[in-house]
Amino acid sequence: MLNGLRQKAIVKPGGIVEICSPELPAGATVEVIVLLESPPEHSKKPLTSFLGSAKGSFATPEEVDKFIRQERDAWEF
Repeated sequence: MLNGLRQKAIVKPGGIVEICSPELPAGATVEVIVLLESPPEHSKKPLTSFLGSAKGSFATPEEVDKFIRQERDAWEF
């Protein structure tokens, strides 16, 4: 009969993987299969590409200046 054991482990320096379990009897023959998790995909876009993309954001300093000028011109004195 084939029994399975599933554990997560951290690879130690030198590529060493250690598995400890009371379910593993001393002297038993086992087959170990190591599945390496891929690191999470990060956005390849540079952070500067997000400037001005959100609602109410400005893409350039010139747009900010223009908006402030328009707001000041709208004020009543």
